[in-house]
Amino acid sequence: MKVFLLGAGPGDPGLLTIKARDILTRADVVVYDALAFDGLLALSSPQAEVIYVGKIAGDHALPQEQINALLVAKAKEGKLVARLKGGDPYIFGRGGEEGEALHAAGVPFEAVPGVSSAIAAPAYAGIPLTHRDFASSVTIITGHENPDKGKSVHNWQALAQSASTLVFVMGMTNLPRIAENLIMAGLDPETPAAVIYRGTTPRQRSLVSTIARLPKDAIDNGYVNPSVIVVGKVVQLKEKLDWFEQKPLFGKSVVVTRAREQASDIASSLAHLGAEVLEFPTIRIRPATDYSDMDAAQAHLGDYHWIIFTSVNGVSKFFERLSLSGKDSRALSRCQIAAIGPATAKALNAYGLRADFVPEHFVAESVVEGLRQAEPLEGRFILLPRAAKARDVLPRELRKAGARVDVVCAYETVPAEARRDEVFSRLKKGSLSCVSFGSSSTVENFLAQVPAEVVRSSGARLAAIGPITAKTLRDSGLDCHIMPQEFTIPALVEAIKDFFAR
Repeated sequence: MKVFLLGAGPGDPGLLTIKARDILTRADVVVYDALAFDGLLALSSPQAEVIYVGKIAGDHALPQEQINALLVAKAKEGKLVARLKGGDPYIFGRGGEEGEALHAAGVPFEAVPGVSSAIAAPAYAGIPLTHRDFASSVTIITGHENPDKGKSVHNWQALAQSASTLVFVMGMTNLPRIAENLIMAGLDPETPAAVIYRGTTPRQRSLVSTIARLPKDAIDNGYVNPSVIVVGKVVQLKEKLDWFEQKPLFGKSVVVTRAREQASDIASSLAHLGAEVLEFPTIRIRPATDYSDMDAAQAHLGDYHWIIFTSVNGVSKFFERLSLSGKDSRALSRCQIAAIGPATAKALNAYGLRADFVPEHFVAESVVEGLRQAEPLEGRFILLPRAAKARDVLPRELRKAGARVDVVCAYETVPAEARRDEVFSRLKKGSLSCVSFGSSSTVENFLAQVPAEVVRSSGARLAAIGPITAKTLRDSGLDCHIMPQEFTIPALVEAIKDFFAR
C-alpha cells in the first residue's frame, strides 16, 4: 500500500512529469480534484478506480477531512493510490495536510512535485517572473487565505516595498482588497500588473493593466478563478515575450471525430498549433466478426498480383491476422503493394515493406489510373483488405479496368460513445470554431448524435479530409468550408490553420 501525492501541473498535459505519468499508469485508485485536468485521466489504467473529490471556492465535492480519510482507507485496502492535484501538491494545494494525515495513520506516501501555475501561467503569457533588469526575486502568495484566521497575515508593507515580483494564486475574489492593501502600503498605483486565466491551456486569457486599475479591468473583462495575478515591472515584457497566445490556432476550438485509435495525430497537431481540441470519437475500430474470407486469401497470397491497403487500420489488422497463421511479411514477396496515403505507406514500413505505388490523389479514379500506368490491369488478381462497410467505388473501378478483385473484411467500424452533451451544448452556444471529419462514416455517425440543424446554426466551420467526405456533408445539407488539396491528416491540419489565419 502506498499513496503518491502527484502534482498534475497547471493544465497543459505536456507539463506532467514523467514520474507522475508512470505512477498514474500503475495506480489502482486515482483520486483527483477540479484542477487535475480530465485529459490526464486517460493515462490511468482502465481497471483503476477513479474518484472525483473536486474542490473549487465555495463548492467542495468532498471536505478535506473526508479526502484525507479516503486516501487512508484506500491505501489500507492494499491499493496503490495516486492523489492527483492541480499544479504542485505542496504549493497552496493542501498536500501537506494530506501527507500529515497519512503519516498519522501509518500509511507510506511520496510527494511528486508538479509544475505550479504560479510559475507556468506567467511563462505561457510571456511574463518572466525574474529578470536581471527588473526583479531578482519572486514571492508567491495565496490570494485566498484561511478564513478562520480572521485577518490577513501578509506583511503588506514588506510586499509593497520589496523589489520582488508578486504572484497571487486564486486571488480573483480578493483582488480589490489585494490591490488596496498594496497601494496603502506604499506600492506605486501605476505598477504594472496582469491577470492570467487558466494559464497553459487553450482557454488561457491574459490582461495587462496597473495594480490600481486591474480590479475594475478584470471584472469588466469577466476574469474569474482559476487565475494567477502578477504584480511587478516584469509584466512590461509581455508584449515582447508573448508566445503561447500568438500560436495560429490559439483561441480556436476544434472537434476531432476520428476513432480514438486514430485521433492522436490530428489532436496533437492541432493542440501544437494552439487549438483547444475536443475528441469526439464517433466510430470505434474493432476486429471483424468473421475472418473466413481474410484467412482464405492469406492462405493463397502468392496468387495475387497486387494488394491494396486503404488505411492504417487495414494494415495493422491484416498483419495481426497473418501473424496468427504463423506467417509474416515474407508471405507477400510475390505481390506488389499499393498504399492509399502516406500514413498507410508508413504503417507498412513497420513490417519491413515499402509500397510499390502511392497515388498522388487518394480517390478511386486516381488509384486505378496510377495502377494502369504501372501495368495493364486486365486479368490482374487484386486483394483489397479493408473495413466491413466501405464504399464500393474502388473495387468497381478496378473491375471495370479488367481486374479480378477480392474484397475481404480486415476490421469493422461501429458507432462509439462520445462526449455528445458537451459538444451539443457548445454548438448550441456557438462556442466551437470547427468540426473536422476524416471519413464519410465520421460524418454519418456524428450527425446521428447531433442534428444537422444544430451544426448548421452553430457557426462552426466544417472541415473534410477529401471530396468524398465533403460530399457526405453536402448530402446531409451542410456546407464544407475547409478541404485540403492533398487528402491526408497533415494536410487537413494545415488547411484548418490556413483557413483561420485568413
